[in-house]
Amino acid sequence: MLIRLVTATLRPYRRDLAVLVGLQFLATLGMLYLPTLNADIIDHGVVVGDTGYIMRAGGVMLLVSVAQLACSVGGVYFAARTAAALGRDLRRGLFRRVQDFSAREVGQFGTPSLITRTTNDVQQVQMLVLMALTMAVAAPIMGIGSILMALRQDAPLSLLLVVILPLLAAVLAWALTRMHPLFWSIQGRLDDLNQILREQITGVRVVRAFVRDSQETARFARSNDELLDVSQRAGYFMGTLFPLILGVVNVASVAVLWFGGHRIADGDMQVGALTAFLSYLMQTMFSVMMAMFMFMMAPRASVCAERIQEVLDTRSSVTPPVAPVTETPLRGTVELRDVAFGYPGAEEPVLRGVSLTARPGETVAIIGSTGSGKTTLLNLIPRLFDATGGTVVLDGVDVRELDPVRLARIVGLVPQRPYLFSGTIASNLRYGNPDATDADLWHALEIAQAKDFVERMPEGLETPVAQGGTTVSGGQRQRLAIARALVHKPEVFLFDDSFSALDYTTDARLRAALAAETSDATVIIVAQRVSTIRHADRIVVLDHGEIVGVGTHTALMADNETYREIVLSQLTEQEAA
Repeated sequence: MLIRLVTATLRPYRRDLAVLVGLQFLATLGMLYLPTLNADIIDHGVVVGDTGYIMRAGGVMLLVSVAQLACSVGGVYFAARTAAALGRDLRRGLFRRVQDFSAREVGQFGTPSLITRTTNDVQQVQMLVLMALTMAVAAPIMGIGSILMALRQDAPLSLLLVVILPLLAAVLAWALTRMHPLFWSIQGRLDDLNQILREQITGVRVVRAFVRDSQETARFARSNDELLDVSQRAGYFMGTLFPLILGVVNVASVAVLWFGGHRIADGDMQVGALTAFLSYLMQTMFSVMMAMFMFMMAPRASVCAERIQEVLDTRSSVTPPVAPVTETPLRGTVELRDVAFGYPGAEEPVLRGVSLTARPGETVAIIGSTGSGKTTLLNLIPRLFDATGGTVVLDGVDVRELDPVRLARIVGLVPQRPYLFSGTIASNLRYGNPDATDADLWHALEIAQAKDFVERMPEGLETPVAQGGTTVSGGQRQRLAIARALVHKPEVFLFDDSFSALDYTTDARLRAALAAETSDATVIIVAQRVSTIRHADRIVVLDHGEIVGVGTHTALMADNETYREIVLSQLTEQEAA
């Protein structure tokens, strides 16, 4: 999976990779040539006292060293640039894929896991690629070249490599087979830790309101300790690997000096050749060490690559149309035809056989008990989900065939939990219409009953807003979200319980202002509060995913027992009448 992911991402950078490999090859050749020059200086210069030869060979060594350094620096430059580009492309690919996800896929992975995969997981893969490009490219060239050059210096002494190299391979295999499952566990523990941290930060008010600080601290500590435990076990194997490798290297050096010394004493080998052989042995060991560094990172990067690829391979259940419709025959007409929806693996569908129509100038309200499918029904219209049965038609066209840009232009949704982005009030209001003027913003704020509190803010429209809108109250956040939808000026307004945080007076004023502003638009309201929807043109009553009544407030009070129970749970008989 790791190779597949990296290969696909690095394909556009083939030219840079070719230059990188060339530079690394030249730099490695320089490193391999230096011990031979050094051996020649010892045998033909130092031993015989030829100063001129020493100066000439030393000059060549200096030129080779400068060239090798220049190639190494160039290789590191191209490696760093390519690895950084890979990280950028992976993050961009993940972000675009997540942006295409429906709410179903986002819920499947979970927000904390998606954040970890886009940041930490990508960083692990990027670091491995950087190590591979700077070390792994040179390691095999240096390793093979050092063995060949060692054979050239003294073939009998090279038999030591037959023992040393398999021993090193066995040590590496032992450590890597144990580290891979541990690194997979580390990434899972990171997901859990991110989830707990996210919950505690976003839900800090609830934590403090119920005085659960100590319990949440203990919960975080348990997750943190689990991550520590797994990390320590992985660190144990990594820490054990270094002494083992160094031990093998030191034993190999002693063996070379021992057997090489005997060969020099017997006249079968020169001192310079032994020095060069020892240098080539060290280069062989160094190439193995470089490979070891990469292989130590490979298990964790492999796990991260699998997690990244899992997201990239996941296709959204809401797919864009092959031939999108950009022009519609109608304006502002919503029609649901025998619509059904069920979540994967659920025993029963959330919606069954839902059919209704809403036209421009109408206000259609949807009410029902908790879990009756009201929000799900509303989310089918802007294609946050796709219906698993039946058809959702917007302006005479199936929403699955409608151009997404056109769909977004038609529909303005105010969700159940209104979300404000970090920025200013103005930037949030212009989210759906970047060309809106300040006058348009103030008009929308006035309709949404938000003008007064925005005017009282020191910076007005330029007042900073924190992520999620935590710097304003729940009611203010709802009114700003409604104003944002008004600035968008859609043909269909969808209000998902968007008035629940408002007091009755503000609710009444807002609905009166909206009625005048949206007189030519289609308005669909989901609400729990009867007073919010009692004056709607039509009220749709949902119960266990099915429509059990449609009509005006008066008609439903007269002949619909489900609606009557909901109303009388909030109002007296006299108030309901």
